[in-house]
Amino acid sequence: MQVIDNPNKENWLSILQRPTQTVDDIEGIVNEVFVDVKRNGDQAIKQYTERFDKVSLKTNLVSTNEIEDAVASVPQVLRNAIKNAKQNIEAFHVAQKTSRVEIETANGVKCWQEKRPIESVGLYIPGGTAPLFSTVLMLAAPAQIAGCKEIVLCSPPNKEGKLAPEILYAAQLCGVTKIFKVGGIQAIAAMTFGTETIPQVYKIFGPGNQFVTVAKQLATKHGVAIDMPAGPSELLVVADECANASYIASDLLSQAEHGTDSQVILVSTSKELIGKVSEEVDKQLAVLPRKDIAEKAIANSKSIYIMSDDLALDLINEYGPEHFIICSSNEGFYVDGIRNAGSVFIGDYTPESAGDYASGTNHTLPTNGFSKAYSGVNLDSFLKSMTFQKISKEGILNIGETIELMAEAEGLQAHKNAVSIRLKDLK
Repeated sequence: MQVIDNPNKENWLSILQRPTQTVDDIEGIVNEVFVDVKRNGDQAIKQYTERFDKVSLKTNLVSTNEIEDAVASVPQVLRNAIKNAKQNIEAFHVAQKTSRVEIETANGVKCWQEKRPIESVGLYIPGGTAPLFSTVLMLAAPAQIAGCKEIVLCSPPNKEGKLAPEILYAAQLCGVTKIFKVGGIQAIAAMTFGTETIPQVYKIFGPGNQFVTVAKQLATKHGVAIDMPAGPSELLVVADECANASYIASDLLSQAEHGTDSQVILVSTSKELIGKVSEEVDKQLAVLPRKDIAEKAIANSKSIYIMSDDLALDLINEYGPEHFIICSSNEGFYVDGIRNAGSVFIGDYTPESAGDYASGTNHTLPTNGFSKAYSGVNLDSFLKSMTFQKISKEGILNIGETIELMAEAEGLQAHKNAVSIRLKDLK
């Protein structure tokens, strides 16, 4: 990890730059795939699966027999762990349910808001070097709680043309209605336009690489909503001289092993701690099975010494990390002061891995600084807020003149007439 000593504020933006390509660099290929899938449907999907995933499939749809075989192959101890994680995720997301909000804004004018599920949602589950079956729980469980009628899942096949059994087990556990062996840009395009076999959805969820992120952003230009731009994973840890260096190193490496384009950052008010963490990173990295991946991510990562907590907090809010771990004796200061972060982990015994799997919070979070404007996935992500109103005779008499005056001032006579005709009858 590169060590940076007390950088000036004017250099923060360049220091905190993510190791990602710009949209311009990859938008061309994304557009090309979108146009092809829109025109040629399943045939285009088949060609891109052969090109990118190196496998030829007779059908994209996962059959009932495949699901049953996969479920049977998952060890019982892992099934129990997945069920336990699902239980915690469900508990946290069920607690997010809200009741109808109702008010009489004026006598006879009743307004209320209710939430209704998005009817059709698409879930993208990354495969590649680490099939993320935990993401199935994070997306399908709240979709099921919200009451979404159609839950479509797409994930890239392996070289044998299969999906990880754990992905299929988690999907059937959470009520996914259709599962397809399709990955990358072509999966997002398929759910955007629909093909002969893959349904068009109203909203697409799920993390992915930079190509998937740009594809999701392009989907919004075709009338499909997305959860957020969620790209390569990232973590920022703030720590002082009281922190446990081995714990911090383990957290940094847990994110670094996601992919070579992941980024981890340590911000500390202690130079001594930075040195200890660096030693621990080297020691723990040496024995990791995914050492090659983590090593490249660590090369993109930084340890930053900052003189004070105030400056450290300013820098962290400027970065807007996806995951933010607080290991500081001044814990309350950071908890109260953080404005831009996807999810916050507090104290020595709250590793980021807990949020990734089983604490109950959702791990689908905004990256690349989007936490400044986006929330992570939650129950409301699968719901729409609809407003209702019912106005009585008394009510239209109470607010009618206000409407007439405002409509006339805006030059919208028909708007005024819609009220005036009613007021005339009542008077």
